[in-house]
Amino acid sequence: MRRILPHPILAGLLLLLWLVLQQSAGFGHILLGALIAVLASLAANAVLPEPVTLRRPLKLVQLFAIAGLDIVRSNFAVLTVLLSRRPNPTSGFIEMKLELTNRFGLAILACLLTATPGSAWLEYDGERSIVLIHVFDLKDEAEWVATIKKRYESLLLEIFE
Repeated sequence: MRRILPHPILAGLLLLLWLVLQQSAGFGHILLGALIAVLASLAANAVLPEPVTLRRPLKLVQLFAIAGLDIVRSNFAVLTVLLSRRPNPTSGFIEMKLELTNRFGLAILACLLTATPGSAWLEYDGERSIVLIHVFDLKDEAEWVATIKKRYESLLLEIFE
């Protein structure tokens, strides 16, 4: 079965996405969506370096809920800075040591940090396990590091390692 469908979760999600986008669950749409999902799963097998293993998949829901709230909160914080009478953000860079080593976990963390307004993942040094992050309005570096470690990295460690 793994030979035909090497990434069943990916294929299932793609089929579900296809049906939602088509706004139909007719036999033809299910058949075409399943074909596309299987082909995409086979293509993903060629480029993914290692199999994705989720130790605690339900923690993904918690992670994305927390990240969603943080993104909304950060949008308001950046808007407040920009709409202030004399915007004077103190941007800066943070070098942060990570415990997370899983490639998929690192990719998700990079996406979350970059999707959050006011921060961007710039560079990762795999040998030293250090990430460079740019922050738009950096007031307290230690608070940023603690927030990222507590809110994101700890959940990603539970999910992937």
